[in-house]
Amino acid sequence: MADRDYYEVLGVSRDASAEDIKKAYRRLAMKYHPDRNPGDDTAKEKFEEVGEAYSVLSDAQKRAAYDRFGKAGVDSGAAGGSGMGGMGGMNGADIFGSVFGDIFGDMFRNQQGGCSGPQAYSGEDLQYELTITLEDAAKGVKPEIRVPVWETCETCHGTGCRPGTHKVACPHCGGRGTVRMQQGFFSVEQTCPNCHGSGQVNQSPCPDCNGTGHQRKTKTLQVNIPAGIDEGQRIRLSGMGGPGVNGGPAGDLYVVVHIKDHELFRRDGSNLYIDQPISFVTAALGGEITVPTLDGESRITLPEGTQTGQVFRLRGKGIKSLRSGVTGDLFCRVYVETPVNLTSSQKKLLREFGKEIGENGAKHSPKNQNFLDKVKAFFAD
Repeated sequence: MADRDYYEVLGVSRDASAEDIKKAYRRLAMKYHPDRNPGDDTAKEKFEEVGEAYSVLSDAQKRAAYDRFGKAGVDSGAAGGSGMGGMGGMNGADIFGSVFGDIFGDMFRNQQGGCSGPQAYSGEDLQYELTITLEDAAKGVKPEIRVPVWETCETCHGTGCRPGTHKVACPHCGGRGTVRMQQGFFSVEQTCPNCHGSGQVNQSPCPDCNGTGHQRKTKTLQVNIPAGIDEGQRIRLSGMGGPGVNGGPAGDLYVVVHIKDHELFRRDGSNLYIDQPISFVTAALGGEITVPTLDGESRITLPEGTQTGQVFRLRGKGIKSLRSGVTGDLFCRVYVETPVNLTSSQKKLLREFGKEIGENGAKHSPKNQNFLDKVKAFFAD
């Protein structure tokens, strides 16, 4: 296998905690487990690779040596000794069993003999990215999506065996799924390296599913997107993820919702925001304007002397909150548009208007006069 950095193999940072390292190993070991990838040599190599990385990074002493000296600091035992480095005589299946045994080991005990049976593991959770409009997010929608799913093989009906055959007890562990290894005074129970914990071996795999018992197909699913859903929220479709191992339950499919940018509105929680242009005349004299909303139009009355940047609230014209059920508001921020492409007569009128208010600018433009007073005071100092 490629001589890759152990942190890179597990997909964690160099300052990752022990728990983060363990979580990363669990995820990758489940993904590349030989039972999930029968006949796939690449997956088997990756399974062993993540096991080797975990064996070093999960041990504080080995990790410290690796961080300081790289693989040279832990290779003293990798060549087959009982030293500090490498996998310490354990293969990927052994490490897998030691990590997952504390979670699943007691779930599959044989009540009569007290021995472990085939270990079943839940399938991998999958994720689907779905993009909808702001209108759909506000009102709710039930789109159909096409996703790859794993279904029971029609040829072997999920057994993984060629029709007319069946799995037999693993001769290495006697069907228990685990073997006992003697280490000095201690006897340690580990996952059987021959059947990888299943307790059975398939001597005649089904040709249509390669012994997995599942076939990959494309299925159309309807997703119920509730009204008020926000960016990044997820919808869970139970049992629509990857298939379980050794009869374990299927994983889940998580639909992650993304919302397209809108041409008019900006969203913040349950509130909406819009920038509305108004004419110079309306701003000066006041009057009604029409404001678009998600469900139509609303009218608001502007007072005389409305300035750019003033915000007006339309209550209940936002989005209904998914959690509280309360509908937010629409905030309309106005800005005054400067007229363009004026005719000669219009320009003449504006010049005359400018001369008239220029005689008493403080009365008609208080903010401008206040600014000029501050400028004079600044230079006077």
